[in-house]
Amino acid sequence: MKYFLFVFCLLLLFTADARNRKVKIITSKGTIIVKLSNKTPLHRNNFVKLVKQGFYNGILFHRVIKDFMIQAGDDSTKQSVPGKRYGNGGLSYKIPAEFDSSLFHKRGVLAAARDNNPEKASSGSHFYIVQGKKFTDSTLNDVEVKRMGGRKIPERYRTVYKTIGGAPHLDQNYTVFGEVVKGLNVVDTIAQMERDQYDRPKEDVRIIRMKLKRKFLFF
Repeated sequence: MKYFLFVFCLLLLFTADARNRKVKIITSKGTIIVKLSNKTPLHRNNFVKLVKQGFYNGILFHRVIKDFMIQAGDDSTKQSVPGKRYGNGGLSYKIPAEFDSSLFHKRGVLAAARDNNPEKASSGSHFYIVQGKKFTDSTLNDVEVKRMGGRKIPERYRTVYKTIGGAPHLDQNYTVFGEVVKGLNVVDTIAQMERDQYDRPKEDVRIIRMKLKRKFLFF
């Protein structure tokens, strides 16, 4: 009986581990909780590793743009200087792109930033959260022509972009690997802050700590 109970508990642990991991991002403006996608395992595992290492603790959201996104990942901002432009720091390795047709740049998604490289490989540490904006059919048509080289936005995406909002021009160019499940109001607050000529908030917004949400059996 004890053996079967042990096996049952072990299976439950494996099941819990297969679920989407959640990360709590505690910032100086409030807390954001993100759920990581199992469809992008390379990005998920890398993010979990960095969270466990405490890499993001103390860094700034160094780039924010209203109706677009908030970005972090430059660890040199832990000792930030007022008025300085940041964004070139961070880890040097890249992560291969992981595009999935079900993951697109709707409002609230977590995605990996990158430099301009032909493989569209992601930065090892830089990420952004989409605030986005709502579109109409007309403005989505403009995005297709002017920013997507004529590539069509699937109808199911268009519905979301018209009702929830997002940043459609980034689709299939940057890897989406999660989404906000709590704290979108905090994302809005950060995105709407007054910023300088480098899109850095004039008032520093710091990630105080990131931590993995604890997983409980039966939940």
